[in-house]
Amino acid sequence: MRVWDLDELTLKFERHGDAENVDFIILSDDWTKTLHLQNDRTIELHTQSGFHYRTRIPRFGRAIAYHYPSCDALVSASGNEVYRLNLEQGRFMNPLVLHAQDGEPILGVNCIDVNPAHQLWAFGLDGHPSVQFWDPRSRSVVGVLQLPKGRIARSTGRAKVMLPGVDDESTMDALAVTAIAARSDGLSYAIGTSTGHTLLYDIRSPRPFAFKDQGYGLPLKNVAWLEGGSRMAGDGMVLSADKKVVKIWDRNTPASNFVSITPATDLNDIHHIPGSGLLLTANEGIKMASYYIPQLGPAPRWASFLENITEEMEDQSVRNVYEDYKFIERNELRSLGLDHLIGTPALKPYMHGYFVSLKLYDTARVIANPFAYAEHREKLVKERLEKLADSRIRTRKDGAATSVKVNKALAERIERNTERERRKEEKKRARKAKKATNETETDVADEAMSMDEEEAAGEEQPTLLNDPRFKELFENPDFRVDETTREYALLNPSSVATNNARGKTAVEDEAEESDKMSSDGLGSGDESSEDGSNSDDSSNAGELNRHDPRSRPGQKNARLQQVYSRTRDANRQSSKVQFVPLVAQADGPAGKTNDKEATFGQRLVTRELSKSSTKSPLTVRSSGDGGMEMSFIPSGAGGDDPTPAGARKKDVRKGVEVFGAGMERGVEEPKGEMSEGERSGRKQRRKGMRSGSKNVFRQLSS
Repeated sequence: MRVWDLDELTLKFERHGDAENVDFIILSDDWTKTLHLQNDRTIELHTQSGFHYRTRIPRFGRAIAYHYPSCDALVSASGNEVYRLNLEQGRFMNPLVLHAQDGEPILGVNCIDVNPAHQLWAFGLDGHPSVQFWDPRSRSVVGVLQLPKGRIARSTGRAKVMLPGVDDESTMDALAVTAIAARSDGLSYAIGTSTGHTLLYDIRSPRPFAFKDQGYGLPLKNVAWLEGGSRMAGDGMVLSADKKVVKIWDRNTPASNFVSITPATDLNDIHHIPGSGLLLTANEGIKMASYYIPQLGPAPRWASFLENITEEMEDQSVRNVYEDYKFIERNELRSLGLDHLIGTPALKPYMHGYFVSLKLYDTARVIANPFAYAEHREKLVKERLEKLADSRIRTRKDGAATSVKVNKALAERIERNTERERRKEEKKRARKAKKATNETETDVADEAMSMDEEEAAGEEQPTLLNDPRFKELFENPDFRVDETTREYALLNPSSVATNNARGKTAVEDEAEESDKMSSDGLGSGDESSEDGSNSDDSSNAGELNRHDPRSRPGQKNARLQQVYSRTRDANRQSSKVQFVPLVAQADGPAGKTNDKEATFGQRLVTRELSKSSTKSPLTVRSSGDGGMEMSFIPSGAGGDDPTPAGARKKDVRKGVEVFGAGMERGVEEPKGEMSEGERSGRKQRRKGMRSGSKNVFRQLSS
């Protein structure tokens, strides 16, 4: 429940109950006392401080009303009883028991109305098209109003759907009264039925003096008399509303509508502010809709700004001069054959064209091209036939891929990934089911398998193919993925490599055959002449004839091979480099290590022979030019310390660890007394050594 402050047009507070409200009434002049009928057979009384009291009724309630003179709250429910809760005594009184005259069962009481003039109670029955009137003084029925069953049964709206096993013919054919509204004069009643009809009665006559059909065949939610405050429409307007449409019509002319409102969401109830033209609706949407009709009456005092808004709208609703005209250019005017009207009042010049009457434009277009409609119809038929043929020829197993017109490679990749994920999920469920079957309780395994199957059947993984937000990606050619761009290659290197490794086409095979024929010497004469003329080409020739063997594996570029051989021969003739064999020659001058012409391999062989011939780790030889060559073999076990290993081993003491600068750990302290100097250490600076302080460095620098 929400309460708004109309002076501030803000929400004052809201309350939350334990069950949904079916109906409620306000007991006091303000909002402080309210009575709520809920769908769990409870009645709650609320005060200004909040919830006050709760009680229950035997059956599920349908409507609630309050009789002020007796302080009785009337609660209708399913069945033929109307419960009375006396708020003065705080207890239930004897219920009112309703009976049909023809003996038909009463399924329930749908609505209650208390006449404001003489306090007569009116009850609308379910299962029987009648209204019973009770006197609150004697608490007995004083009259029954029978509705014309044959007339209201013929509904012009949609036929109701009967559920087999749930609804039977008796309940489907049963008519009911769903809404009642009494006029302030105490004589007129507006009655709404479950078939979408509104009947206006004078209680002095059993026949209706007005009959209105909503047109949808849906039960009426509310009927009301609109009186007071009218400036233009006059008194006697009737409002009838079902969940689809709201109609306001004159009681004297029910065939025509004064206003017809079709809200965006289904209606649950509608309320008219007395003495004004404001309507408030309770609907299935998030916000409560409101409508203002100035012809019904002025705006309420707390919503006076609506008057200014409507006046501004009236000022802006001035008809434009060119509202029923169409702007056309001179070329189109000539094609329609209306250029002879230039200068006449039929054409109004404007900028680079003319304004022409819309009716004249349509007539001229039909005369100029009488087959325009036929061509348009033929085009639509052709497109529909092509669509049917396309769906008949290119059928797919899945419905998601049938609408793929562009980016088919992307769609196939998405389908493969989805199929892979589905298989993984199936394997995972199979492992879970196998693990469950190994347990002692087989029922647990069966339950787990059934739950997994239901989840697998019910859930559908969202992908780009079934997401309507990315529908244009596979239908609009503007979103086509260009796989030949460099950006695509950088983002998808694996797919580019796969596309390059595809098989050869017929054109590529033909090009390969022509390359093979040229390489076999069929065009040797032309190539020799070209070689003679292009012998002085620069290094740019190689760039122009560059061939990438990875693009076409197995093929050779004969021209590139010839250019490479020419360049190699020219380099050999121009350079004076002495080529030596890569492998050392053993029969060469191995003994002459001072030969300048000897290669590195020959010198290496000479060194190996000299190493094998001598066993000394140090070898000194003299060269012929006065130089000296010395070679030695370092010892693998030796170090910088010339002390023999045996001597070093003897110096090692057990349990003593030696650090740098002569420090040791684990040495037994010498026996005997230590002097004062040995115990406390040095107390003075060493003599004859340079100090590292800043003062000394300043003295040295000065």
